[in-house]
Amino acid sequence: MPAPRGAYQHIDHGFEPVFDERSRVLVLGSFPSVLSRANDFYYGNPQNRFWRVAAACLGEPVPATIAEKRRMLLAHGIALWDVIASCDIVGSSDASIRNVRPADIGRVTGVAPIERVVCNGAASGRLYRRHLEPVTGLPATVLPSTSPANAAWSLDRLIGRWSQELG
Repeated sequence: MPAPRGAYQHIDHGFEPVFDERSRVLVLGSFPSVLSRANDFYYGNPQNRFWRVAAACLGEPVPATIAEKRRMLLAHGIALWDVIASCDIVGSSDASIRNVRPADIGRVTGVAPIERVVCNGAASGRLYRRHLEPVTGLPATVLPSTSPANAAWSLDRLIGRWSQELG
């Protein structure tokens, strides 16, 4: 798929990973969207289904605030971050990503006993395999993206697939 038209910007990730010493599962996206960067937290586009999917898989109400989102993940041993620390990107387009500087995954794996890595979408999976799997030694399960761009997957279908890894 060709990169979208527009101006490339070099952007740093901008916010911290979610994890603690009890995190066993690491969920990785590729890089925060424009709305996530504006909101200073993961999956900030209200059309992204990540928080609805995660809540359903974990048997929790859908969290509304950043504090509730952090609490839900940590209570279930889930860490959340992105593969990329900085890159050149057009808007929110994963297809446009270039000049990647990967995240320092040791910040998480040095503290948390991560047993499984789950990638949210194909771009995250590709980037993880290239940049971070050689560091962690852990293979990743690549799940269908919760992005609104992934219209082929309904919310119920996403929940069914994601629950195999998070449930």
